[in-house]
Amino acid sequence: MKALLKSMLRQTAITAGLEASHALSRLGAMPAARGRGAIFTLHHVRPHAPRLAEANRHLEISPHFLDRCIARLKSDGYRFVALEEIPSLLSAKDAGRPFAAFTLDDGFRDNAEHALPVFERHGVPFTIFVAKGFAERSHTLWWETLDELVNRTESFTLADAAGGRTSFTVSNRIEKLMACDTIGATIGGPEESQAISRLDAAALAAGVDARALADRLVMTPDELKAVARHPLASLGAHTVSHRALAFLDDASLAAELASSADYVEELTGRRPASFAYPYGDHRSVNARTAAAVRQAGFRLAVTTRPGTLRESSLETPMQLPRISLNGFYQRARYVAALASGIPFGLG
Repeated sequence: MKALLKSMLRQTAITAGLEASHALSRLGAMPAARGRGAIFTLHHVRPHAPRLAEANRHLEISPHFLDRCIARLKSDGYRFVALEEIPSLLSAKDAGRPFAAFTLDDGFRDNAEHALPVFERHGVPFTIFVAKGFAERSHTLWWETLDELVNRTESFTLADAAGGRTSFTVSNRIEKLMACDTIGATIGGPEESQAISRLDAAALAAGVDARALADRLVMTPDELKAVARHPLASLGAHTVSHRALAFLDDASLAAELASSADYVEELTGRRPASFAYPYGDHRSVNARTAAAVRQAGFRLAVTTRPGTLRESSLETPMQLPRISLNGFYQRARYVAALASGIPFGLG
């Protein structure tokens, strides 16, 4: 309960901060915070289908909101660029108008069904980051499995690392969200694969097939190839298993990077220049993993650390910030506030 209350208070604080930042940006405050531009990150783009517990709501925006985001950025003078153009844009002496690049993580099918038509209507380039294990159905998306499990059941049992079992009662929204919070906190560490396997087993026992869920949500290789042929689209690498890279040994880390790059090359016929870290935070991003990404031949890599881009971003091209378009804050003025860089300057 405390965790849920903390989350609600955090959302309230973020909303207030976005409103204040928007007001300040309209007044012309902190102009340097905008930098030269921004990279935006998305996951699902689809019409909202309400669920009793929406633990992943932050990972979903509507196509209508995406359309309004682009329209607002256009009206604010932004130009839209492909992700791979960013290093040359940052090194150019003439900054010109601010730029915006769009990225989408994980290769969800709704990216082609709902996001692509919006990008196409506005002529906006975009990059989809592909995790081989999701596209090939060899790995599951644990956060999607967990969401499905708590929403389709009223109770379930989950094995733990010590061989014991924990029973969860999830008969109402609060209990469902608390279960998501508790279980989610156990994944994304050194024993991530085992934790996901235990969750998948618990889900299957409760009638939720994690691999079938991945099959429903994620594009197939042929679908990814079709998207990649679109003149506005490009594919980047997002590892094979989507594990937290900071906990992998050097050999496993190198294999994840090389295999994911090989896979994108198989799909598109060209080596990917860009890479997105799983989770994009301290679980995957540090000096060691960034060095490995560079060694794997990528020209740039993106995190989920928030921020805008400036000339100094070229000093850390393997750790570029991105701005998340969050399902809890779907107002065009919030996009303008985020693009201004003021929320990050105030933080």
